Amino acid sequence: MVCNFADLYEHSADAVPDRIAVIEGDRRRTFRELDERANRLAHHLAVAGAGPGTHIGFHMHNSIETLETLLGCFKIRAVPININYRYQAEELRYVYDNADLEMVVHHRCYAPLIEEVRPQLPKLRHTLVVEDDQGGAGLPTQSLSYETALENATAERDFETRSPDDLFIMYTGGTTGLPKGVMWRQEDMWRVLGGGIDFYSGEPVADEYQQSRLGAENPPMRWFVLPPLIHAAAMMPTFTALWSGNTVLFEPRFDPARIWQVVAREQPNILVITGDAIARPLVDAYRAAPVDASSLFSIGSGAAQLTQQVKNELLELFPSTLVSESIGSSETGFGGIGFAQKDDDPGRGPRVNTGRGAVVVDETGHPIAPGGEGWLAKTGNVPIGYYKDQAKTDKLFHTVDGRRMVVTDDRARVEEDGAITLIGRGNMVINTGGEKVFPEEVESVVKAHESVYDAVVIGIAHERWGQQVGAIVSANSAVDFPALERHVRAHLAAYKLPRRIWVVDTVSRTPSGKPDYRWAKGYAAAREADHEVR
Repeated sequence: MVCNFADLYEHSADAVPDRIAVIEGDRRRTFRELDERANRLAHHLAVAGAGPGTHIGFHMHNSIETLETLLGCFKIRAVPININYRYQAEELRYVYDNADLEMVVHHRCYAPLIEEVRPQLPKLRHTLVVEDDQGGAGLPTQSLSYETALENATAERDFETRSPDDLFIMYTGGTTGLPKGVMWRQEDMWRVLGGGIDFYSGEPVADEYQQSRLGAENPPMRWFVLPPLIHAAAMMPTFTALWSGNTVLFEPRFDPARIWQVVAREQPNILVITGDAIARPLVDAYRAAPVDASSLFSIGSGAAQLTQQVKNELLELFPSTLVSESIGSSETGFGGIGFAQKDDDPGRGPRVNTGRGAVVVDETGHPIAPGGEGWLAKTGNVPIGYYKDQAKTDKLFHTVDGRRMVVTDDRARVEEDGAITLIGRGNMVINTGGEKVFPEEVESVVKAHESVYDAVVIGIAHERWGQQVGAIVSANSAVDFPALERHVRAHLAAYKLPRRIWVVDTVSRTPSGKPDYRWAKGYAAAREADHEVR
């Protein structure tokens, strides 16, 4: 089997050429049209000097052209590199340089930053600009027009044979340190996050044509992917849908009210989100202006937690819809899936039924018995390592008893029934007087209070205890601090109580919905707390 991203898409394009592949606003592309435009881009890039292993950045928000760029790169065995469009000049210069980008495709609204750092990037030799409706109109750039590039290239599918070993790189991190590129073989990524192994049964597919074959035999479903394609939590569901002959919907920006208008108009079946950062605004917007959402039979969250209060609201608003959350990361892929139930303990972390090599291990890399706690690890299809960082690769990737595994910074507990409960990120643990506190656990409880809309929890330096727990919250109404304290104490040990609290209009998060801990620590360091527990 070839098991290559481009081949898997081409199988669908051949099986269902006239079926709608992607919808963005009023624009639609069939599988054939998307394939032909990606072929044109691939040929243009090849003429410009790209080929197997060439690193090509996509500095873009969600759009049809973003998808065409990914497919075009994969078709010529080049490596598309995700660029976080929220980065400022220095962050951007670092990632462009660290990733050894030779080419970039970008939306015009990001042109000013790209032009600012271009003189510092001698390896960057070719850029294409895609027009957008996000404020880019008229901004000057040295980049060649994307549409001009496609017009002057052939739509023929005459590429060289591809390989399952072709590289897939996903840059991750940046909330607590510098971003790093995780390298995967494309077959391994397909196996863990693209449907190459069934998500529910754990059975490998029979061959590379199974997804497109089954897709052609069944009516298409519509997947509305809300997170940005620069994150695996959006990119891989998108490809999973396309490889199975389904239709994907995109919106350039996350506007909750508009999302529901699109749901009412396009009637998607699956809504892909990332945790509370997307779910909470969606709940608020739906309550303010309900629409016909009866087409939705699944809301799936990945990459960030859904708190119990939000799960309750989703289940109340959409009682016939399945709400799920999966665990995983750019380093592990899919690790397990759980299904929301009403009124669970808000202090309990996500609990999932594991699959495909997910295991909890001790310091030596050996499995933990039920009832014990350890590090979440993954065996089987795992990444090659970090791009240009052998030290970090050696720290996380190990061979234990002949099995290669990646051991993450995530702490987890093995339940008696074999399920896994996530406790929190080990590299974010707060040490207060020798007691360890995981921010995620406290965040879940704080956000379950009726006056709190969102929260991020951090460690605050303290002379006596080393660190104390602090929280930055945004509020639904005026925060009743004594009531919030009673609420937290009812669910957590006293040493986990936030001792200092800052109230903000909006808690900063990454495009994928994860807490921005660097922002939080900087905010807390620059000002006095709004409330302090003595």
